[in-house]
Amino acid sequence: MLLPAALRDLDSTQRHTVLASFLGWTLDAFDYFLLTFVIVAVAHEFNVPKSEVTYGLFLTLAARPLGALIFGRLADRYGRRPVLMFDIVLFSILEVACAFAPTLGVLLGLRFLFGIAMGGEWGLGAALAMESIPAKSRGLVSGLLQSGYPCGFFLAALANWLLVDHIGWRGLFIVGALPALLVVYIRRKVPESPVWEGRRHEARQSVMVSMRGHWMRFVYLMLLMAAFNMFSHGSQDMYPTFVQENLHVEAGSGTAFMLTALLNIGALVGGLSFGAWSERIGRRRAMMIAALLAIPVIPLWMYGGSLLLLGLGAFLIQVMVQGAWGVVPTHLNELSPDSVRGTLPGFAYQMGNLLAAITATAQTWMAERRGGDFAFSMSIWIAGVAILLTLLLWLGPEARGVRFGRRGSDPA
Repeated sequence: MLLPAALRDLDSTQRHTVLASFLGWTLDAFDYFLLTFVIVAVAHEFNVPKSEVTYGLFLTLAARPLGALIFGRLADRYGRRPVLMFDIVLFSILEVACAFAPTLGVLLGLRFLFGIAMGGEWGLGAALAMESIPAKSRGLVSGLLQSGYPCGFFLAALANWLLVDHIGWRGLFIVGALPALLVVYIRRKVPESPVWEGRRHEARQSVMVSMRGHWMRFVYLMLLMAAFNMFSHGSQDMYPTFVQENLHVEAGSGTAFMLTALLNIGALVGGLSFGAWSERIGRRRAMMIAALLAIPVIPLWMYGGSLLLLGLGAFLIQVMVQGAWGVVPTHLNELSPDSVRGTLPGFAYQMGNLLAAITATAQTWMAERRGGDFAFSMSIWIAGVAILLTLLLWLGPEARGVRFGRRGSDPA
């Protein structure tokens, strides 16, 4: 099998670790995105406006910082691997519970709890992978890990296309139990992070002590991740609703699935390409270029006029959005001290999610003010966020290639 040099340099154990971290984020995203495909169906069953169902997305995103903090601190104390396995089982159980929600209120409560579990996975998986591989492989592996998110979106679209007409929206949530099987693979094939093992016997410090001198870095990363999450969720969460409401394409149709598939293929191409490219031109520069290139693609993405052009727009917008995102796992881990790498990247990421959690509801509100025009609300949103993201990256630091697990290696 032909593999990029960055992956050929990994030994068998490192490849298993990367694969497990990739699959964890893929399946986590799969469970999250199932709700985005059934917003209309849930609204009809509970006889409520669609905007009320989108609070399920808001609550999931808002709960993720709590999960990142809880599971991140557990991972810094007890290791990445066991905490990751527990977290995967937990979010799978909560996903299945959503299938039996008797009211919208119960469903929203379960989505909040699901968000706590979802919030832990990204930081744990990214830290485990980044601490287990050579520095020169981080860029490509970063893009690969982040590509798990659009892969999860694709799997959710596939499940919706193939199954929703037969098992309904509740049945889709039962399918969400599948990620729990990943724990068996992790238990058999994935060892603990060598960086954490090297620090196992060091005295554990509180968050306040560990973060001394790094709080401004945390605030910056939180704001950066708010912009990143507005960028990603602003281009993805309401896209199925845009396809249904503005393009008048049925949710379970082959056309809807193909548009979503093109979107996610673009995300994979972008994440891998820009992630690898960041090893050459730098993390910030790669992300800035991707963000700015999203702006000229917006008219094709939302106003292409034909399914062919709309499909091309969906592909290209995600090349840029997830191209920028593909650099995030390595960028955040390189900017985080060894002592809080289980906590800081994930917590900053999810606090950014909290600030961005209103995205879907805000886009829906904007669209409803213009008679349900999601093309307008999504276009304005992505253009504005792309500019904001570029400015934040331009003003921020970079620690490409910093060595992990050695004294004096923590980024300044």
